[in-house]
Amino acid sequence: MELSSEDLLRLNVLLANNIEAIRIDERSMTVYGLARGNEARVPLNPNCRPEKYLRLVREMLSSHVLGSPGGYPVFLQRWTRMGQARETRLDKLLLLGEPEAVTAVAGAPGLSDDLARRTWWAMPTSDIARRLLEKQAVVQGKMGKELAQFLVEHLPFESDPMLVIATIRLVLQPGLIEAPARERIFRLGTHRNVYHIGFLEAVPDDLPDPLPARHDAAKYCDRLVNISMKNPLAAFFVRLLDSPGQTFLAVSEMQLRHPVDKYTVATLMDVIGNYFKPGLIGNKQASEFGKAFAMAEARLREPGEELAELVKCVPELKKEIMAMLTLAHTGEALVTPIIAASTASGTLLRRKLGPVLDPLLEQYATLRQTAHKPADGRSTRRVSGK
Repeated sequence: MELSSEDLLRLNVLLANNIEAIRIDERSMTVYGLARGNEARVPLNPNCRPEKYLRLVREMLSSHVLGSPGGYPVFLQRWTRMGQARETRLDKLLLLGEPEAVTAVAGAPGLSDDLARRTWWAMPTSDIARRLLEKQAVVQGKMGKELAQFLVEHLPFESDPMLVIATIRLVLQPGLIEAPARERIFRLGTHRNVYHIGFLEAVPDDLPDPLPARHDAAKYCDRLVNISMKNPLAAFFVRLLDSPGQTFLAVSEMQLRHPVDKYTVATLMDVIGNYFKPGLIGNKQASEFGKAFAMAEARLREPGEELAELVKCVPELKKEIMAMLTLAHTGEALVTPIIAASTASGTLLRRKLGPVLDPLLEQYATLRQTAHKPADGRSTRRVSGK
């Protein structure tokens, strides 16, 4: 079985016009070609079953572009074996009319802004937009804002919480969206908590609607500023007491109290751990909270130079320093034994996570100087890190 003579002629004419990319609409049985910003269209006239005819079309394209009817899989093997992961080879993949080939181009590390333009035309989907925005050449190029705008418009229709987090993290890269859009997305987090996890990951110290510094921060500011210039740990501690840190604590605490599912909880724990990473001071994260607390106590007993200077500067805040050191051990490992054995979500998940979340929230209460409320919402008078 061969292509109809009419289709074969039209496709050969299309390929002779310096086509930059090809897209096949299987529903309408139409081949589209991109050439110098213009779009050419070739309606197909199948002489057999549509799926078989489309395979013949792709074999014809592959023979013309690659010299073999095997298509993308054969080309990929040859391309990988020869080590030719260059843009001069990537652009050939966009002429095959193969969705898998377009996805491969979108994920290639050597992608340029112009190649991103052609890739986006070939398959304008949210998945492709996310893959493209993982490349700095695209973020800083002409395509960055267009892709970000598309993802923002389609964000309300994204149902997968992990994809929501990834999307928000990508569109919040500098220069992609304007402040009003940024604030609008953050406000949507009031109804969908998972939105805020994306903000916590992308801009932890530049969250919308910032809170003021802790009410007593000014009391210690002068002392801390004097040592924070040469003491990174002290500088991080100042940030915790100041507006950025207090805002991060408030927003992330809300996420801890209202978990969506086990995957977003794991992500949130890693986001918190990354934020408090300066407090690890070279240690490895503990795999359970009891060990985390013990390691923080041990570090206070035998502090290094930076920690010793910080404690000496503000001995009144030793409980807060202890909380900072303890929270540095936050990570997915703390909740893995629970979420690995459970499919719970929402309120039930929060109840199961209580043994981990309650001690974490107690450290939050110490740093925010608020009454500690366990994960189930009951209030206690205990505020210390003990």
